[in-house]
Amino acid sequence: MTKQKDNTSLILIGLMLAILMSAMDNTIVTTAMGTIVSQLGGMEQFVWVTSAYMVAVMAGTPIFGKLSDMYGRKRFFIFGIITFLGGSVLCGIAGSIAQLSIFRAIQGIGGGALMPIAFTIIYDIFPLEKRGKMTGLLGAVFGTSSIFGPLLGAYITDTLGWHWVFFINVPIGLVCLVLIILFYRESLSRSKQRIDWGGAATLVGAVVCLMFALELGGETYPWDSTAILGLFTGFAVLFIAFLFIETRAEEPIISFSMFKNRLYATSSGLALLYGSVFIVATVFIPIYVQGVFGGSATNSGLILMPMMIGSVVGSMLGGMLSTRLSYRTIMTISVICFVSGIFALSTMSIDTTRTLLTLYSILTGFGVGYSFSVLSMAAVHHFDMRQRGAATSTNSFLRSLGMTLGITIFGIVQRNLVAGEMKRAFEGMGMGQSGQSFGDIREVLSPEKRGEIPPPVLETITEALSSSIAHTFMWALIPAGLAVLVVLCMPNDRISPKGKREEQPQHSS
Repeated sequence: MTKQKDNTSLILIGLMLAILMSAMDNTIVTTAMGTIVSQLGGMEQFVWVTSAYMVAVMAGTPIFGKLSDMYGRKRFFIFGIITFLGGSVLCGIAGSIAQLSIFRAIQGIGGGALMPIAFTIIYDIFPLEKRGKMTGLLGAVFGTSSIFGPLLGAYITDTLGWHWVFFINVPIGLVCLVLIILFYRESLSRSKQRIDWGGAATLVGAVVCLMFALELGGETYPWDSTAILGLFTGFAVLFIAFLFIETRAEEPIISFSMFKNRLYATSSGLALLYGSVFIVATVFIPIYVQGVFGGSATNSGLILMPMMIGSVVGSMLGGMLSTRLSYRTIMTISVICFVSGIFALSTMSIDTTRTLLTLYSILTGFGVGYSFSVLSMAAVHHFDMRQRGAATSTNSFLRSLGMTLGITIFGIVQRNLVAGEMKRAFEGMGMGQSGQSFGDIREVLSPEKRGEIPPPVLETITEALSSSIAHTFMWALIPAGLAVLVVLCMPNDRISPKGKREEQPQHSS
Protein backbone atom coordinates (compact mmCIF):
# COMPACT_ATOMS: atom_id res chain seq x y z
CA MET A 1 0.00 0.00 0.00
CA THR A 2 2.83 2.39 0.83
CA LYS A 3 4.51 1.64 -2.47
CA GLN A 4 1.27 2.26 -4.35
CA LYS A 5 0.72 5.52 -2.52
CA ASP A 6 4.27 6.65 -3.21
CA ASN A 7 3.88 5.79 -6.90
CA THR A 8 0.68 7.79 -7.09
CA SER A 9 2.50 10.79 -5.69
CA LEU A 10 5.21 10.41 -8.35
CA ILE A 11 2.57 10.21 -11.08
CA LEU A 12 1.01 13.39 -9.71
CA ILE A 13 4.38 15.17 -9.93
CA GLY A 14 4.70 14.05 -13.55
CA LEU A 15 1.23 15.39 -14.38
CA MET A 16 1.98 18.71 -12.70
CA LEU A 17 5.18 19.11 -14.72
CA ALA A 18 3.27 18.39 -17.94
CA ILE A 19 0.68 21.05 -17.18
CA LEU A 20 3.44 23.47 -16.16
CA MET A 21 5.06 23.16 -19.59
CA SER A 22 1.89 23.23 -21.67
CA ALA A 23 0.25 26.19 -19.91
CA MET A 24 3.47 28.19 -19.62
CA ASP A 25 4.20 27.96 -23.35
CA ASN A 26 0.88 29.65 -24.14
CA THR A 27 2.31 32.93 -22.81
CA ILE A 28 6.05 32.61 -22.19
CA VAL A 29 6.98 33.61 -25.75
CA THR A 30 5.08 36.91 -25.72
CA THR A 31 7.73 38.88 -23.83
CA ALA A 32 10.56 37.31 -25.83
CA MET A 33 9.13 38.17 -29.26
CA GLY A 34 10.85 41.55 -29.50
CA THR A 35 14.27 39.98 -29.04
CA ILE A 36 13.44 37.05 -31.34
CA VAL A 37 12.33 39.36 -34.16
CA SER A 38 15.40 41.57 -33.73
CA GLN A 39 17.66 38.53 -34.22
CA LEU A 40 15.72 36.44 -36.74
CA GLY A 41 13.90 39.18 -38.63
CA GLY A 42 10.44 38.60 -40.08
CA MET A 43 8.56 41.40 -38.33
CA GLU A 44 5.61 40.87 -40.67
CA GLN A 45 5.47 37.15 -39.80
CA PHE A 46 5.97 37.10 -36.03
CA VAL A 47 2.23 36.69 -35.36
CA TRP A 48 2.51 33.14 -36.69
CA VAL A 49 4.86 32.15 -33.86
CA THR A 50 2.13 32.51 -31.24
CA SER A 51 -0.74 31.52 -33.52
CA ALA A 52 0.86 28.29 -34.70
CA TYR A 53 1.17 26.99 -31.14
CA MET A 54 -2.34 28.02 -30.10
CA VAL A 55 -3.95 26.62 -33.25
CA ALA A 56 -2.21 23.26 -32.78
CA VAL A 57 -3.16 23.09 -29.08
CA MET A 58 -6.79 24.03 -29.71
CA ALA A 59 -7.20 21.63 -32.60
CA GLY A 60 -5.39 18.76 -30.89
CA THR A 61 -7.08 19.01 -27.47
CA PRO A 62 -10.48 17.43 -28.31
CA ILE A 63 -8.88 14.94 -30.71
CA PHE A 64 -6.38 13.57 -28.19
CA GLY A 65 -9.02 13.56 -25.47
CA LYS A 66 -11.24 11.33 -27.59
CA LEU A 67 -8.35 9.09 -28.66
CA SER A 68 -7.36 8.60 -25.00
CA ASP A 69 -10.89 7.34 -24.29
CA MET A 70 -10.63 4.91 -27.20
CA TYR A 71 -7.09 3.57 -26.87
CA GLY A 72 -5.85 4.56 -23.41
CA ARG A 73 -4.30 7.59 -21.73
CA LYS A 74 -0.68 6.54 -21.36
CA ARG A 75 0.35 6.10 -24.98
CA PHE A 76 -1.03 9.47 -26.07
CA PHE A 77 0.31 11.24 -23.00
CA ILE A 78 3.80 9.90 -23.72
CA PHE A 79 3.37 10.86 -27.38
CA GLY A 80 2.43 14.37 -26.25
CA ILE A 81 5.52 14.72 -24.03
CA ILE A 82 7.92 13.48 -26.72
CA THR A 83 6.36 15.66 -29.42
CA PHE A 84 6.38 18.69 -27.14
CA LEU A 85 10.04 18.17 -26.24
CA GLY A 86 11.04 17.62 -29.87
CA GLY A 87 9.24 20.80 -30.87
CA SER A 88 10.89 22.72 -28.02
CA VAL A 89 14.40 21.69 -29.12
CA LEU A 90 13.64 22.58 -32.73
CA CYS A 91 12.26 25.98 -31.63
CA GLY A 92 15.46 26.69 -29.71
CA ILE A 93 17.65 26.10 -32.77
CA ALA A 94 15.35 27.79 -35.31
CA GLY A 95 17.16 30.05 -37.77
CA SER A 96 14.20 32.04 -39.09
CA ILE A 97 10.71 33.14 -38.11
CA ALA A 98 9.24 30.72 -40.66
CA GLN A 99 11.11 27.79 -39.10
CA LEU A 100 10.16 28.90 -35.60
CA SER A 101 6.48 29.05 -36.57
CA ILE A 102 6.55 25.51 -37.99
CA PHE A 103 8.37 24.15 -34.94
CA ARG A 104 5.90 25.91 -32.64
CA ALA A 105 3.10 24.05 -34.39
CA ILE A 106 4.90 20.76 -33.66
CA GLN A 107 5.26 21.84 -30.04
CA GLY A 108 1.55 22.71 -29.94
CA ILE A 109 0.54 19.25 -31.16
CA GLY A 110 2.24 17.82 -28.08
CA GLY A 111 0.72 20.48 -25.84
CA GLY A 112 -2.76 19.59 -27.11
CA ALA A 113 -2.32 16.08 -25.70
CA LEU A 114 -0.80 17.06 -22.33
CA MET A 115 -3.43 19.30 -20.75
CA PRO A 116 -6.68 17.30 -21.14
CA ILE A 117 -5.13 13.87 -20.56
CA ALA A 118 -3.34 15.03 -17.41
CA PHE A 119 -6.62 16.13 -15.81
CA THR A 120 -8.35 12.96 -16.99
CA ILE A 121 -5.68 10.73 -15.43
CA ILE A 122 -6.37 12.45 -12.10
CA TYR A 123 -10.02 11.38 -12.29
CA ASP A 124 -8.94 7.84 -13.18
CA ILE A 125 -6.37 7.19 -10.43
CA PHE A 126 -7.88 9.02 -7.45
CA PRO A 127 -11.13 8.16 -5.64
CA LEU A 128 -13.94 10.69 -5.39
CA GLU A 129 -13.00 11.98 -1.95
CA LYS A 130 -9.48 12.93 -3.11
CA ARG A 131 -10.23 14.31 -6.56
CA GLY A 132 -11.13 17.78 -5.34
CA LYS A 133 -7.80 18.34 -3.64
CA MET A 134 -5.80 16.83 -6.53
CA THR A 135 -7.70 18.76 -9.20
CA GLY A 136 -7.25 21.93 -7.17
CA LEU A 137 -3.52 21.29 -7.13
CA LEU A 138 -3.35 20.81 -10.91
CA GLY A 139 -5.59 23.83 -11.43
CA ALA A 140 -3.24 25.91 -9.30
CA VAL A 141 -0.30 24.80 -11.46
CA PHE A 142 -2.24 25.74 -14.61
CA GLY A 143 -3.14 29.20 -13.31
CA THR A 144 0.36 29.86 -11.98
CA SER A 145 1.97 28.77 -15.24
CA SER A 146 -0.34 30.89 -17.40
CA ILE A 147 0.18 34.03 -15.34
CA PHE A 148 3.87 33.53 -14.62
CA GLY A 149 4.75 32.71 -18.24
CA PRO A 150 5.31 36.28 -19.52
CA LEU A 151 7.46 37.24 -16.52
CA LEU A 152 9.57 34.10 -16.80
CA GLY A 153 9.94 34.63 -20.54
CA ALA A 154 11.21 38.18 -20.01
CA TYR A 155 13.67 37.08 -17.31
CA ILE A 156 15.07 34.16 -19.32
CA THR A 157 15.43 36.31 -22.44
CA ASP A 158 17.30 39.01 -20.51
CA THR A 159 19.65 36.62 -18.72
CA LEU A 160 20.13 33.48 -20.85
CA GLY A 161 18.81 34.41 -24.30
CA TRP A 162 15.53 33.67 -26.08
CA HIS A 163 16.63 30.13 -27.07
CA TRP A 164 16.31 29.08 -23.43
CA VAL A 165 12.64 30.03 -23.39
CA PHE A 166 12.27 26.74 -25.29
CA PHE A 167 15.23 24.74 -23.98
CA ILE A 168 13.96 25.08 -20.40
CA ASN A 169 11.23 22.58 -21.29
CA VAL A 170 13.75 19.80 -21.92
CA PRO A 171 14.81 18.95 -18.32
CA ILE A 172 11.24 19.43 -17.08
CA GLY A 173 9.83 17.21 -19.82
CA LEU A 174 12.42 14.46 -19.35
CA VAL A 175 11.59 14.17 -15.65
CA CYS A 176 7.90 14.07 -16.52
CA LEU A 177 8.49 11.38 -19.16
CA VAL A 178 10.47 9.13 -16.82
CA LEU A 179 7.88 9.40 -14.03
CA ILE A 180 4.95 8.54 -16.32
CA ILE A 181 6.72 5.66 -18.10
CA LEU A 182 7.94 4.03 -14.90
CA PHE A 183 5.03 4.53 -12.52
CA TYR A 184 1.76 5.03 -14.39
CA ARG A 185 -0.15 1.81 -15.06
CA GLU A 186 -3.60 2.02 -16.54
CA SER A 187 -6.25 -0.66 -16.42
CA LEU A 188 -8.94 1.00 -18.52
CA SER A 189 -11.10 -1.45 -20.45
CA ARG A 190 -11.64 -0.29 -24.02
CA SER A 191 -13.75 -1.28 -27.00
CA LYS A 192 -12.80 -0.84 -30.61
CA GLN A 193 -14.23 2.38 -32.05
CA ARG A 194 -13.96 4.29 -35.29
CA ILE A 195 -11.90 7.46 -35.41
CA ASP A 196 -13.91 10.46 -36.60
CA TRP A 197 -11.40 11.66 -39.20
CA GLY A 198 -13.95 13.88 -40.95
CA GLY A 199 -14.78 15.69 -37.72
CA ALA A 200 -11.10 16.05 -36.86
CA ALA A 201 -10.21 17.50 -40.27
CA THR A 202 -13.06 20.03 -40.35
CA LEU A 203 -12.43 21.07 -36.73
CA VAL A 204 -8.74 21.71 -37.40
CA GLY A 205 -9.55 23.60 -40.59
CA ALA A 206 -12.21 25.76 -38.92
CA VAL A 207 -9.93 26.63 -35.98
CA VAL A 208 -7.05 27.53 -38.33
CA CYS A 209 -9.25 29.82 -40.45
CA LEU A 210 -10.76 31.57 -37.43
CA MET A 211 -7.42 32.04 -35.66
CA PHE A 212 -5.67 33.59 -38.64
CA ALA A 213 -8.64 35.76 -39.57
CA LEU A 214 -8.64 37.26 -36.08
CA GLU A 215 -4.84 37.51 -35.88
CA LEU A 216 -4.28 39.11 -39.30
CA GLY A 217 -7.44 41.21 -39.58
CA GLY A 218 -6.99 44.94 -39.01
CA GLU A 219 -3.20 44.64 -38.85
CA THR A 220 -1.69 42.75 -41.77
CA TYR A 221 -4.84 42.99 -43.90
CA PRO A 222 -7.94 45.23 -43.70
CA TRP A 223 -11.02 43.58 -42.23
CA ASP A 224 -12.86 43.90 -45.55
CA SER A 225 -9.97 42.48 -47.61
CA THR A 226 -10.39 39.37 -49.73
CA ALA A 227 -7.94 37.43 -47.56
CA ILE A 228 -9.77 38.08 -44.26
CA LEU A 229 -13.26 37.62 -45.72
CA GLY A 230 -12.04 34.39 -47.32
CA LEU A 231 -10.75 33.13 -43.97
CA PHE A 232 -14.03 33.93 -42.23
CA THR A 233 -15.94 32.23 -45.06
CA GLY A 234 -13.67 29.19 -44.76
CA PHE A 235 -14.32 29.09 -41.02
CA ALA A 236 -18.10 29.26 -41.50
CA VAL A 237 -18.15 26.54 -44.17
CA LEU A 238 -15.84 24.18 -42.26
CA PHE A 239 -17.63 24.75 -38.95
CA ILE A 240 -21.02 23.97 -40.50
CA ALA A 241 -19.49 20.87 -42.08
CA PHE A 242 -18.06 19.92 -38.66
CA LEU A 243 -21.48 20.22 -37.01
CA PHE A 244 -23.06 18.16 -39.78
CA ILE A 245 -20.44 15.41 -39.50
CA GLU A 246 -20.52 15.29 -35.69
CA THR A 247 -24.28 14.78 -35.55
CA ARG A 248 -23.92 11.70 -37.76
CA ALA A 249 -20.62 10.18 -36.64
CA GLU A 250 -20.70 6.95 -34.62
CA GLU A 251 -17.95 8.21 -32.27
CA PRO A 252 -17.74 11.99 -32.71
CA ILE A 253 -14.68 13.98 -31.62
CA ILE A 254 -17.00 16.30 -29.70
CA SER A 255 -20.17 14.56 -28.61
CA PHE A 256 -23.00 17.09 -28.65
CA SER A 257 -25.13 14.67 -26.68
CA MET A 258 -22.94 15.53 -23.68
CA PHE A 259 -24.27 19.09 -23.79
CA LYS A 260 -27.74 17.76 -23.00
CA ASN A 261 -26.43 17.38 -19.47
CA ARG A 262 -26.98 20.76 -17.80
CA LEU A 263 -23.96 20.57 -15.49
CA TYR A 264 -21.64 19.76 -18.40
CA ALA A 265 -23.13 22.44 -20.64
CA THR A 266 -22.89 25.18 -18.02
CA SER A 267 -19.37 24.25 -16.89
CA SER A 268 -18.23 24.28 -20.54
CA GLY A 269 -19.87 27.66 -21.13
CA LEU A 270 -18.16 29.06 -18.05
CA ALA A 271 -14.78 27.77 -19.26
CA LEU A 272 -15.25 29.76 -22.48
CA LEU A 273 -16.35 32.95 -20.71
CA TYR A 274 -13.76 32.82 -17.91
CA GLY A 275 -10.99 32.19 -20.43
CA SER A 276 -11.97 35.20 -22.53
CA VAL A 277 -11.86 37.58 -19.55
CA PHE A 278 -8.95 36.08 -17.60
CA ILE A 279 -6.49 36.49 -20.48
CA VAL A 280 -7.37 40.22 -20.72
CA ALA A 281 -6.25 40.80 -17.13
CA THR A 282 -3.08 38.77 -17.67
CA VAL A 283 -2.04 40.79 -20.72
CA PHE A 284 -3.17 44.32 -19.92
CA ILE A 285 -2.24 44.70 -16.25
CA PRO A 286 1.53 44.51 -17.00
CA ILE A 287 1.08 46.92 -19.93
CA TYR A 288 -0.74 49.34 -17.63
CA VAL A 289 2.03 49.14 -15.02
CA GLN A 290 4.82 49.52 -17.57
CA GLY A 291 3.12 52.38 -19.39
CA VAL A 292 1.77 54.34 -16.43
CA PHE A 293 4.27 53.65 -13.64
CA GLY A 294 7.30 53.03 -15.87
CA GLY A 295 9.91 50.30 -15.55
CA SER A 296 11.08 47.27 -17.50
CA ALA A 297 8.94 44.42 -18.81
CA THR A 298 10.36 42.10 -16.15
CA ASN A 299 9.49 44.52 -13.34
CA SER A 300 6.00 45.14 -14.69
CA GLY A 301 5.42 41.41 -14.88
CA LEU A 302 5.98 41.18 -11.13
CA ILE A 303 2.64 42.91 -10.64
CA LEU A 304 1.04 39.63 -11.75
CA MET A 305 2.39 37.88 -8.66
CA PRO A 306 -0.60 38.91 -6.49
CA MET A 307 -2.98 37.60 -9.16
CA MET A 308 -1.00 34.37 -9.34
CA ILE A 309 -1.14 33.93 -5.56
CA GLY A 310 -4.86 34.67 -5.56
CA SER A 311 -5.50 32.12 -8.31
CA VAL A 312 -3.51 29.43 -6.48
CA VAL A 313 -5.49 30.02 -3.28
CA GLY A 314 -8.78 30.04 -5.19
CA SER A 315 -7.97 26.85 -7.09
CA MET A 316 -6.92 24.95 -3.98
CA LEU A 317 -9.89 26.22 -1.98
CA GLY A 318 -12.28 25.32 -4.80
CA GLY A 319 -10.91 21.78 -4.88
CA MET A 320 -11.23 21.35 -1.12
CA LEU A 321 -14.77 22.78 -0.99
CA SER A 322 -16.00 20.50 -3.78
CA THR A 323 -16.79 17.66 -1.36
CA ARG A 324 -18.74 19.99 0.95
CA LEU A 325 -20.59 22.39 -1.33
CA SER A 326 -22.34 22.14 -4.69
CA TYR A 327 -20.56 23.23 -7.84
CA ARG A 328 -23.05 26.08 -8.23
CA THR A 329 -22.39 27.40 -4.72
CA ILE A 330 -18.63 27.35 -5.25
CA MET A 331 -18.90 29.02 -8.66
CA THR A 332 -21.23 31.65 -7.18
CA ILE A 333 -18.44 32.65 -4.79
CA SER A 334 -16.05 32.57 -7.72
CA VAL A 335 -18.07 34.70 -10.11
CA ILE A 336 -18.83 37.35 -7.45
CA CYS A 337 -15.11 37.79 -6.76
CA PHE A 338 -14.19 37.60 -10.44
CA VAL A 339 -16.73 40.18 -11.63
CA SER A 340 -15.88 42.46 -8.69
CA GLY A 341 -12.19 42.26 -9.60
CA ILE A 342 -12.81 43.06 -13.30
CA PHE A 343 -15.11 45.94 -12.33
CA ALA A 344 -12.44 47.31 -9.99
CA LEU A 345 -9.87 47.11 -12.80
CA SER A 346 -12.25 49.07 -15.05
CA THR A 347 -11.99 52.01 -12.62
CA MET A 348 -8.21 52.37 -12.98
CA SER A 349 -6.66 55.73 -13.89
CA ILE A 350 -3.19 57.29 -13.78
CA ASP A 351 -3.92 58.09 -10.11
CA THR A 352 -4.50 54.45 -9.13
CA THR A 353 -1.87 53.36 -6.61
CA ARG A 354 0.11 50.13 -6.76
CA THR A 355 -1.56 49.07 -3.52
CA LEU A 356 -5.03 49.34 -5.02
CA LEU A 357 -3.92 47.59 -8.20
CA THR A 358 -2.49 44.78 -6.10
CA LEU A 359 -5.79 44.35 -4.27
CA TYR A 360 -7.72 44.36 -7.56
CA SER A 361 -5.35 41.71 -8.95
CA ILE A 362 -5.68 39.47 -5.89
CA LEU A 363 -9.48 39.65 -6.07
CA THR A 364 -9.50 38.84 -9.79
CA GLY A 365 -7.03 35.98 -9.40
CA PHE A 366 -8.91 34.55 -6.43
CA GLY A 367 -12.15 34.56 -8.41
CA VAL A 368 -10.75 32.93 -11.54
CA GLY A 369 -8.75 30.40 -9.50
CA TYR A 370 -11.89 28.45 -8.57
CA SER A 371 -12.61 27.80 -12.24
CA PHE A 372 -9.28 26.03 -12.80
CA SER A 373 -10.25 23.18 -10.49
CA VAL A 374 -14.05 23.23 -10.17
CA LEU A 375 -15.06 23.46 -13.84
CA SER A 376 -12.98 20.46 -14.88
CA MET A 377 -14.51 18.39 -12.04
CA ALA A 378 -18.01 19.51 -12.97
CA ALA A 379 -17.42 18.65 -16.63
CA VAL A 380 -16.74 14.95 -15.89
CA HIS A 381 -19.17 14.57 -12.97
CA HIS A 382 -21.82 12.58 -14.86
CA PHE A 383 -19.52 10.61 -17.20
CA ASP A 384 -17.70 7.32 -16.77
CA MET A 385 -14.08 6.52 -17.54
CA ARG A 386 -14.79 5.93 -21.24
CA GLN A 387 -16.10 9.47 -21.71
CA ARG A 388 -13.93 11.50 -19.34
CA GLY A 389 -11.21 12.20 -21.90
CA ALA A 390 -13.70 13.71 -24.33
CA ALA A 391 -15.44 15.69 -21.57
CA THR A 392 -12.21 17.11 -20.14
CA SER A 393 -10.68 17.90 -23.52
CA THR A 394 -13.78 19.73 -24.76
CA ASN A 395 -13.80 21.81 -21.58
CA SER A 396 -10.10 22.64 -22.06
CA PHE A 397 -10.69 23.38 -25.74
CA LEU A 398 -13.42 25.89 -24.92
CA ARG A 399 -11.22 27.62 -22.33
CA SER A 400 -8.41 27.93 -24.88
CA LEU A 401 -10.87 29.19 -27.49
CA GLY A 402 -12.13 31.77 -25.01
CA MET A 403 -8.58 32.96 -24.29
CA THR A 404 -7.85 33.24 -28.01
CA LEU A 405 -11.03 35.14 -28.79
CA GLY A 406 -10.65 37.30 -25.69
CA ILE A 407 -7.13 38.53 -26.35
CA THR A 408 -7.89 39.09 -30.04
CA ILE A 409 -11.22 40.91 -29.66
CA PHE A 410 -10.28 42.96 -26.60
CA GLY A 411 -6.87 43.63 -28.10
CA ILE A 412 -8.64 45.24 -31.06
CA VAL A 413 -10.90 47.17 -28.68
CA GLN A 414 -7.95 48.52 -26.68
CA ARG A 415 -5.98 49.41 -29.80
CA ASN A 416 -8.86 51.42 -31.24
CA LEU A 417 -9.59 53.09 -27.91
CA VAL A 418 -6.02 54.24 -27.34
CA ALA A 419 -5.73 55.51 -30.93
CA GLY A 420 -8.92 57.57 -30.50
CA GLU A 421 -7.86 58.87 -27.08
CA MET A 422 -4.45 59.98 -28.38
CA LYS A 423 -5.89 61.65 -31.47
CA ARG A 424 -8.32 63.70 -29.39
CA ALA A 425 -5.66 64.55 -26.80
CA PHE A 426 -3.10 65.79 -29.33
CA GLU A 427 -5.70 67.78 -31.23
CA GLY A 428 -6.71 69.36 -27.92
CA MET A 429 -3.08 70.36 -27.36
CA GLY A 430 -3.06 71.98 -30.80
CA MET A 431 -0.35 69.63 -31.99
CA GLY A 432 -2.39 67.78 -34.64
CA GLN A 433 -0.72 64.86 -36.36
CA SER A 434 2.75 66.23 -35.71
CA GLY A 435 2.32 65.81 -31.99
CA GLN A 436 1.73 62.14 -32.49
CA SER A 437 5.30 61.72 -33.71
CA PHE A 438 6.09 61.58 -30.00
CA GLY A 439 3.13 59.34 -29.40
CA ASP A 440 4.16 55.87 -30.49
CA ILE A 441 2.59 53.89 -27.68
CA ARG A 442 5.47 51.40 -27.73
CA GLU A 443 7.94 54.14 -26.77
CA VAL A 444 6.23 54.78 -23.44
CA LEU A 445 6.76 51.10 -22.60
CA SER A 446 10.52 51.39 -23.04
CA PRO A 447 12.43 52.88 -20.07
CA GLU A 448 15.05 54.32 -22.45
CA LYS A 449 12.60 55.90 -24.91
CA ARG A 450 10.33 57.07 -22.10
CA GLY A 451 12.99 59.47 -20.81
CA GLU A 452 13.20 61.17 -24.22
CA ILE A 453 9.50 62.07 -24.39
CA PRO A 454 8.61 65.64 -23.30
CA PRO A 455 6.68 65.58 -19.98
CA PRO A 456 3.41 67.06 -21.37
CA VAL A 457 3.38 64.51 -24.20
CA LEU A 458 4.28 61.67 -21.81
CA GLU A 459 1.39 62.61 -19.54
CA THR A 460 -0.97 62.67 -22.51
CA ILE A 461 0.15 59.24 -23.69
CA THR A 462 -0.07 57.66 -20.23
CA GLU A 463 -3.56 59.10 -19.70
CA ALA A 464 -4.66 57.73 -23.08
CA LEU A 465 -3.15 54.31 -22.32
CA SER A 466 -4.66 54.18 -18.84
CA SER A 467 -8.11 55.21 -20.08
CA SER A 468 -8.06 52.71 -22.95
CA ILE A 469 -7.14 49.79 -20.67
CA ALA A 470 -9.78 50.77 -18.09
CA HIS A 471 -12.45 50.96 -20.79
CA THR A 472 -11.30 47.60 -22.18
CA PHE A 473 -11.93 46.05 -18.77
CA MET A 474 -15.34 47.70 -18.81
CA TRP A 475 -16.12 45.94 -22.11
CA ALA A 476 -14.84 42.71 -20.56
CA LEU A 477 -17.66 42.98 -18.02
CA ILE A 478 -20.01 41.78 -20.78
CA PRO A 479 -18.71 38.16 -20.88
CA ALA A 480 -18.12 38.36 -17.11
CA GLY A 481 -21.80 39.30 -16.66
CA LEU A 482 -22.85 36.43 -18.92
CA ALA A 483 -20.85 34.14 -16.63
CA VAL A 484 -23.10 35.23 -13.74
CA LEU A 485 -26.17 34.11 -15.69
CA VAL A 486 -24.59 30.77 -16.58
CA VAL A 487 -23.68 30.11 -12.93
CA LEU A 488 -27.32 30.70 -11.98
CA CYS A 489 -28.30 28.03 -14.51
CA MET A 490 -26.00 25.39 -12.98
CA PRO A 491 -27.72 22.50 -11.18
CA ASN A 492 -27.03 21.80 -7.51
CA ASP A 493 -24.92 18.72 -8.17
CA ARG A 494 -21.99 18.02 -5.88
CA ILE A 495 -19.42 15.32 -5.19
CA SER A 496 -20.86 12.76 -2.79
CA PRO A 497 -18.25 10.11 -1.89
CA LYS A 498 -20.66 8.32 0.43
CA GLY A 499 -23.42 8.20 -2.15
CA LYS A 500 -23.55 6.45 -5.47
CA ARG A 501 -20.44 4.40 -6.15
CA GLU A 502 -18.61 4.51 -9.43
CA GLU A 503 -16.04 2.13 -10.88
CA GLN A 504 -12.86 1.82 -8.89
CA PRO A 505 -10.02 4.12 -9.83
CA GLN A 506 -7.03 2.74 -11.66
CA HIS A 507 -4.15 1.67 -9.49
CA SER A 508 -0.56 2.56 -10.04
CA SER A 509 2.12 0.04 -9.37
